[in-house]
Amino acid sequence: MAGVMNWARIMAPLACGDADARVLAAAAALAAPFQAEIAAVYAPADVADLMPWMGEGFMGGVQVTAVQSLKEAAAVGEKSARAAFEACAYADKSFTALVSPVWAALSLEGRLSDVVVFDDATARGRGPLAESFQQMVADEQRPTVVARGELNAVGCIAVAWDGGKEASRAARTALPLLQKAARVVILAAPAASTRYFDPARLQQFLGARGVTAEIQALSEGGDTASILVKAAKALEANLLVAGAYGHPRLQEFIFGGTTRSFLNANGAPSLFLSH
Repeated sequence: MAGVMNWARIMAPLACGDADARVLAAAAALAAPFQAEIAAVYAPADVADLMPWMGEGFMGGVQVTAVQSLKEAAAVGEKSARAAFEACAYADKSFTALVSPVWAALSLEGRLSDVVVFDDATARGRGPLAESFQQMVADEQRPTVVARGELNAVGCIAVAWDGGKEASRAARTALPLLQKAARVVILAAPAASTRYFDPARLQQFLGARGVTAEIQALSEGGDTASILVKAAKALEANLLVAGAYGHPRLQEFIFGGTTRSFLNANGAPSLFLSH
């Protein structure tokens, strides 16, 4: 049997808001089974983003005021993010406040982390980190958890499976969690897919790596995401592992219909996404 895999660094992007405490709590739940570090990273609005709009005379009064306002807001935001960080009871944690260029710095932090955690609203496209979520999943292709409610990272985990490369990558990337889960269920909806696949092959792959997984074959046809989310809810799964489908276009990630449905489903479990 293959050895148990481990994660060492869980990244929690912060943006100065009510979501910060929830993201940190989810990161702590994810980090604890591995005794991993929480890397809290405050990402303010970037002054550099204003420059293309300012023109040649950007040092005029209005422009200087705008830059100064952004800097002041970043300072206030950092204070708020630090307060949420200090209130997080998890012991092994670090705090970093990014400076311009913010996205380049955030990308690097993500590359040096095993998993990145976002809250549900951000994943649905709301809030200051919504674009960063899309870029982290698509451009950086980082394993990403969308935390919904109180996260139990080692309870029942459902794995959405259709034999495709996205689902395969998600299952492989989630192995450290699956190896620690109390229960793992492979969800397959062959009638809703145009692809032929055998869920027993994934079961064998996981078994060789120390994961005892059940298979639940769903006979329904129709919208794949809805079928899988319904099944995951019926299982009372704490986490749904799924491939992220879509493609970058004009530097904007366009999520495929299945991924959008996963992200927008109400009452669904937390998500583990990998693109």
